Amino acid sequence: MKSPAFEYARAASIDEACELLSQHGDSAKVLAGGQSLVPMMAFRLLRPHWLIDISEIAPLQYIALETDVARTGACTRQCTVQCDATLAAQVPLLRQALAFVGHAQIRNRGTIGGSLVQADPSAELPLVAQILQARLVVRAKSGPRTLTAEDFFTGPMTTALAPDECLTEIQWPVWPDRSTGSAFTEVSRRHGDFAMVAAGAQVAVDAAGQCIRAAFGVGGAAPTPVAFPDLAQRLVGTSFNQALLRDVAQQAAAALEPGADTHASAAYRRHLAAVLATRVLQSAYDTARAAR
Repeated sequence: MKSPAFEYARAASIDEACELLSQHGDSAKVLAGGQSLVPMMAFRLLRPHWLIDISEIAPLQYIALETDVARTGACTRQCTVQCDATLAAQVPLLRQALAFVGHAQIRNRGTIGGSLVQADPSAELPLVAQILQARLVVRAKSGPRTLTAEDFFTGPMTTALAPDECLTEIQWPVWPDRSTGSAFTEVSRRHGDFAMVAAGAQVAVDAAGQCIRAAFGVGGAAPTPVAFPDLAQRLVGTSFNQALLRDVAQQAAAALEPGADTHASAAYRRHLAAVLATRVLQSAYDTARAAR
């Protein structure tokens, strides 16, 4: 299928992109990688009158590593992030999740920011942003502002971006603990499909193998990806065992509001959430212990 007719403008700078968005507002969509936007237009799920292409704006394509944060420009290609070994060492969960994003061809064109702005509740990168409590820098003609991932995702395919705002940077927290492990997994109909349910976790332990920090979350089983910081805090000060992890994971699953479709019932998604959360927490803990 072909998309409806639209006007096209390629922005040469962030300022120009913001100016175009301020002019066209709700009638415009930002084009970065186009791996989700273009198919949605072809199926008439979106009918923008204007496409503002930001894919060639060099200042939106970067990886900057600092002591406590790793910053990625919104138009940084997913394959670039996945192949950066130094970034993977600082934010391991990000590379692990990217392995589940579509296929290599998708990651070659798809951008980090584009996946986040699309805000598909089954997508991998929004879930990682929630788990790690990433911060997202957005910019309008009037200036920038910074949102937490929790505030950024407001519903299925919906974010807190105003019509005249553009995502410019994602700030991924770097855990300083030397003994840190992470894990990501999902269940989908086929590899490369969106997940029916996904789960990720990151855990740090001390020299004795006790948990000193934990974070985990579930995607595909609620209107937005969900992290569970309060439940993760229950794990701090413990040496993980299956009974504890199952209890925490089942509480997390019980708090979800999964939908049902032709692929999975709500009950099945809730069951998967508990199983996968248990699995990634155990795997992250084992990795952290091995790194001592």
